[in-house]
Amino acid sequence: DERFAPAGVLAPSSKADFAFLLHGLSWLSPSGIMAIVMFPGVCYRGGAERQIRKYLIDNNFIDSVITLPPNLFFGNSISACIIVLKKNKPDTSVLFINGSEEYAKATNKNKLSPQNIDNLLKFYTQRADVPFVCKVASYEEIATNDYNLSPSSYIEAKDTRERVDIKELNAEIKEIVERQAALRAQIDAIVADLEG
Repeated sequence: DERFAPAGVLAPSSKADFAFLLHGLSWLSPSGIMAIVMFPGVCYRGGAERQIRKYLIDNNFIDSVITLPPNLFFGNSISACIIVLKKNKPDTSVLFINGSEEYAKATNKNKLSPQNIDNLLKFYTQRADVPFVCKVASYEEIATNDYNLSPSSYIEAKDTRERVDIKELNAEIKEIVERQAALRAQIDAIVADLEG
């Protein structure tokens, strides 16, 4: 089948996500843009799916991969991703966007508000590195990373851990140890007095 043959391998029958993508790509005009919502596993699973990713990257079809927030779709709480394809890209880079924080809480489901959609579109059109949100990765970087297309492999996660002042913490520990030693001395004196 000419839709799938160029990749040199068929998508696994148990995970046919890439079959839909390749079908859409075969109908895409040379100047068209295609966006498809996919399960994030297609971005990193091995085997035939890795070979299809390699085909897509080597032929410069992947324009962007956008992570969506979890719990957007009915009957499914996992986060999905959008893969944007073009046949007429001006360069070989791929834009990765972490859109996992772009949502509004709506009852027991999340939703993309107009502001969230505008933010994602702004990141896509600006096509620039933004700390913790966007990364433009070169072809060489993706090939070196074994054709992994997971945005988390390219975008550094924000460190949300509490910042600790080590000098202040050491002073507090020293004070606790001194108080403990004083209390231990008082207890030893009381015990000695009771024994003796």
